[in-house]
Amino acid sequence: MMNVRTVKLADAPTLLNIYKPYVEKTTSTFEYNVPTIQDFEDRIANTLEKYPYIVIEEDNTILGYAYAHEFNSRGAYKWTVEISVYVSQEARSRGIGKILYSEIENILKKQNVVHIIACITEENETSKKFHERMGYENVGLFKKIGFKSGKWLDNFWMQKTLCPADEPKEFVPFSSL
Repeated sequence: MMNVRTVKLADAPTLLNIYKPYVEKTTSTFEYNVPTIQDFEDRIANTLEKYPYIVIEEDNTILGYAYAHEFNSRGAYKWTVEISVYVSQEARSRGIGKILYSEIENILKKQNVVHIIACITEENETSKKFHERMGYENVGLFKKIGFKSGKWLDNFWMQKTLCPADEPKEFVPFSSL
């Protein structure tokens, strides 16, 4: 049975192993170098101050993770977050991403987040289709914004509105839930 839970700092080495092939072999992330475990622990700790960072596991093995983070530091953006998900190569095509997104979206609703943004590289057709199935719509394109794997790449921005609001409710930090 699969279990979704909040990440622990002790999960950093496992999450880094899931993330590593994305850095080294894809353009899904624009990082050139695999972060250190300390860097990953710092990212987790910083994220958890305000936003959810969750893992999904089966038989005590982490299969993937997702987190939300600040879209922009200006005050007017506090109801908009960017979301990321990474699934281990061995667990792909099992609905892990859908489970993680559904869970993190439920948490973000409790935080009174209104909009979720996903940034997707032009080559990542699987991610674009996944986001469309999850209710995200393509809202923008940055042309040739990142250079990786010897080429310039476009980024698509996809957005989902969780809680339409003329006047949003006060943002609730994840640590306060």
